[in-house]
Amino acid sequence: MSAALNDLLADLTRRMDGAIESLRRDLSGLRSGRASPNLLEPVRVEAYGSEVPLSQVGSIAVPEARMLTVSVWDRTVVGAVERAIRDSGLGLNPSTDGQTVRVPIPALTEERRNELARAASRYAENGKISVRGVRRDGMEQTKALEKKSEISQDDMKTWTDAIQKLTDQYIKKVDDIFADKEREIKQV
Repeated sequence: MSAALNDLLADLTRRMDGAIESLRRDLSGLRSGRASPNLLEPVRVEAYGSEVPLSQVGSIAVPEARMLTVSVWDRTVVGAVERAIRDSGLGLNPSTDGQTVRVPIPALTEERRNELARAASRYAENGKISVRGVRRDGMEQTKALEKKSEISQDDMKTWTDAIQKLTDQYIKKVDDIFADKEREIKQV
């Protein structure tokens, strides 16, 4: 393989890795039956005159499988933390115990599990679309090089095959990540 092809594949790999990371980030926000500190990541707290991420006003821990605790560092924002979690739309009902906010994670209903699985499916499809977009860019670059006679038609075939093989690998990664998340969501 030529150095130019290796450079192109390295760039495409980097961009496809970005799509995979984005998918993982999106899926980490989906609630499964177990407690996870990532669940509270999108929560923003009104503190010190502005909205700040929850992680900037306290530390999040998982003492039990269905319980999160937020140890708030400043006693004056405990109420704001509790309010922010309650109003976050996550369906959580926190309670305060001194400077600690306890967040029990309720069991998911079958209907809610199916909703979450559908949302995970949408995220996975968006991940596939991103990967395919990167492939399209790579194919266009290859065609442009062939059109300018910088590579031969045989090289173009080799390059497009390599790009397609890379794309197939990343689509499989997306499918595997989705299958794992779906299994986690459906687990009772």
